[in-house]
Amino acid sequence: MVPEAWRGGLVSTGRVVGVLLLLGALHKASAAVIRYEILEEREKGFAVGNVVRDLGLDLGSLSARRLRVVSGASRRFFEVNWETGEMFVNDRLDREELCGTLPSCTITLELVVERPLELFSAEVVIQDINDNNPSFPTREMKLEISEAVAPGTRFPLESAHDPDVGSNSLQTYELSRNEYFALRVQTREDSTKYAELVLERALDREREPDLQLVLTALDGGTPARSASLPIRIVVLDANDNAPTFNQSLYRARVLEDAPPGTRVVQVRATDLDEGPNGEIIYSFGSHNRAGVRELFSLDLVTGVLTVKGRLDFEDAKLHEIYIQAKDKGANPEGAHCKVLVEVVDVNDNAPEITVTSVYSPVPEDAPLGTVIALLSVTDLDAGENGLVTCEVPPGLPFSLTSSLKNYFTLKTSAALDRETVPEYNLSITARDAGTPSLSALTTVQVQVSDINDNPPQSSQSSYDVYVEENNLPGVPILNLSVWDPDAPQNARLSFFLLEQGAEIGLVGRYFTINRDSGVISSLVPLDHEDRREFELTAHISDGGTPVLATNISVNIFVTDRNDNAPQVLYPRPGQSSVEMLPRGTSAGHVVTRVVGWDPDAGHNAWLSYSLLGAPNQSLFAVGLHTGQVSTARPVQDTDSPRQTLTVLIKDNGEPSLSTTATLTVSVIEESPEARAEFPSGSAPREQNKNLTFYLLLSLILVSVGFAVTVLGVIVFKVYKWKQSRDLYRAPVSSLYRTPGPSLHADAVRGGLMPPHLYHQVYLTTDSRRSDPLLKKPGAASPLASRQNTLRSLDPVFYRQVLGAESSPPGQQAPPNTDWRFSQAQRPGTSGSQNGDETGTWPNNQFDTEMLQAMILASASEAADGSSTLGGGAGTMGLSARYGPQFTLQHVPDYRQNVYIPGSNATLTNAAGKRDGKAPAGGNGNKKKSGKKEKK
Repeated sequence: MVPEAWRGGLVSTGRVVGVLLLLGALHKASAAVIRYEILEEREKGFAVGNVVRDLGLDLGSLSARRLRVVSGASRRFFEVNWETGEMFVNDRLDREELCGTLPSCTITLELVVERPLELFSAEVVIQDINDNNPSFPTREMKLEISEAVAPGTRFPLESAHDPDVGSNSLQTYELSRNEYFALRVQTREDSTKYAELVLERALDREREPDLQLVLTALDGGTPARSASLPIRIVVLDANDNAPTFNQSLYRARVLEDAPPGTRVVQVRATDLDEGPNGEIIYSFGSHNRAGVRELFSLDLVTGVLTVKGRLDFEDAKLHEIYIQAKDKGANPEGAHCKVLVEVVDVNDNAPEITVTSVYSPVPEDAPLGTVIALLSVTDLDAGENGLVTCEVPPGLPFSLTSSLKNYFTLKTSAALDRETVPEYNLSITARDAGTPSLSALTTVQVQVSDINDNPPQSSQSSYDVYVEENNLPGVPILNLSVWDPDAPQNARLSFFLLEQGAEIGLVGRYFTINRDSGVISSLVPLDHEDRREFELTAHISDGGTPVLATNISVNIFVTDRNDNAPQVLYPRPGQSSVEMLPRGTSAGHVVTRVVGWDPDAGHNAWLSYSLLGAPNQSLFAVGLHTGQVSTARPVQDTDSPRQTLTVLIKDNGEPSLSTTATLTVSVIEESPEARAEFPSGSAPREQNKNLTFYLLLSLILVSVGFAVTVLGVIVFKVYKWKQSRDLYRAPVSSLYRTPGPSLHADAVRGGLMPPHLYHQVYLTTDSRRSDPLLKKPGAASPLASRQNTLRSLDPVFYRQVLGAESSPPGQQAPPNTDWRFSQAQRPGTSGSQNGDETGTWPNNQFDTEMLQAMILASASEAADGSSTLGGGAGTMGLSARYGPQFTLQHVPDYRQNVYIPGSNATLTNAAGKRDGKAPAGGNGNKKKSGKKEKK
């Protein structure tokens, strides 16, 4: 067992050794030394030897004598087991660490026992094992050898190191197989080995620029250990090779719009040498054409050919370039190659448009296909880049056609309208087929000349003008807004005023119009009380050829001003009127009533009454709106027997006008008979109540009757409307069936007037004492509408209606000049009119319509049996108006199959039926007329 103080390390080893030496001097120590041998790297606890047996000690007393191992080393490599007496390994034994490179490695130990104290010596020899590999100081070795070095040259190599000794140390070197070098192993004075590399064959850098060899170091152990060292041999170059291009001809394609710096091609030359001997410089050859250096640039180091200037396919399609290459070695040699650069066309030229001729202005009635312009188009590009198409914007009345290459014709494809578009700025686009497509734009100005194809136009077809009466003459009252879309010459307007209705002379007497500006002015001050409205027609014509015109209805309404003072109707001015008032009359008794009238209209005619003067203001009162004069209090005995009252009548105009009415009231004594008849005054009040009841009853009855009448009129109108609609929808054969009675006023009796001045008036039952209820200005007359209906019929049907020899108004046959009237037989207000003796049948539309109107009106009265024109049978009532000599035998018979409004009869030739003959035609009338003239 090891003492606790030793195990704890409290007693130093030097002190123990000193003590032992001292004890050895005191006691006799044994001179015997025991020796052991052990291999290095034995495991801990390995038994070295039995020291108790070898020293002859008693094993039983070993623990009591405290045997222990003492060494001079700081580490305790060995210990003794007290139970067995064996010495064992206590720590790792590394011979190389303990003894280094010494050939023999021995550890000296001291064994100490106590009781009695004895000291023994022991040696342990550590034997080497091959536990270390040879090692090189570097991982790789690099040698640079010129390819010009002669064979046989030696190159020393790095040596390996092996810590083991003896046969386990480094023994030899080996070199990997190669064809240029051999290995020579040499021995130094200390018996260590080193290696040398010997060149046996000349090197060629161009063939093998570097070599990779492996040097292996081997020891003598079993098994042998080794180490390897890579050796890189770099063959240095000598300038023994000229540059060469990998190809003698290079081809490249480049777009003509390539920007500067665009890479065209890279030429490659190689030199087997290295370093400056293998560095190549590129340059342009001496055979290049002028301008190549301005278009292309060459990199001296990389050999990249780039674009320097601006290429143009149209100038040169192919460029031939010569390039040379040289190295940087001494006495360099050069190599040459040729580069063919093909310039690829790009669409870099836009088309060019040339307008050779333009036909302008173009009439707006030009036929389709009219040639407007001829265009030529050119494009400098080639192939598809030079194919050009032309187009005009869609939606325009023009088109482009091509009959020759690069020539286009601009034509009209639709009708032109100067009023819609007076001028076209045609943007013609020429576009090529390149990618991207380029285009050119040119503008062709096409003016459209005017023709007079538009009548004057107005924003409204009729004007309603309100003019206050007493206006100043010459002041404009209306400015007609009329324009003509045509050109200035055709749009020069002229204004005229025409009259409507039967009354003539209104234009020259009341109104005038500026012929150039269309301003209507009044010639005289207008009077609302004299005439409240005027119906005029403004006729506007343009200055074109032919002249086109438009009519506009102008209704002028005269508004009222408060220019008339009220007038007194009762009591009449200038006549004495005395009203009787009995004394004792109670308050509220109506004495009389003042009646006033104002010629003005509207609120200007609203009258108010007030008591202006009276002897006793408290006795009488006047109704504000009724004008009733009544007692305000009972009549007393003290009241004056004669009262003169002054009543003020005032209108509601601005400024207000007034007049006064004077009446006399005589206060009389009440008679006894009146008192006896009405003792309490209740009878008059009862009478007033009965009167009020009857008045209310009458008002209710009148209201009910009025409502029934209005309902009947509405039902009648609806019935007539449905009947007229069925008439329009009926076939041709039923157009002249007998309809219901017509409500049109008699236009013949009202006087003859042109059809465009007819107006239609609906009157109340008592037309002579009431105003018109509804006016329709500008309405066509019944005769005019009937004429329009007949004009729209088929000519054959027209002849069936008006006779076999008749023609529609638009196809009127020439008049028969042999059919004439005598002076006494001509139509007129009398039979003695002056004129040409050889009068002919009317040959214009106006006279024809007047005669037809007379015939139809008279025939209607004759058919109804209520003719008011007078005349006997066969005259149709015309003899009384136009003379006794004018009978039906002088005119063609238009009564066949003619519908008479308001009658259930159809006109026929009564005389013809009576005589059993067909209705006489034009020839028959001619014969009768001839017989009359003979007689």
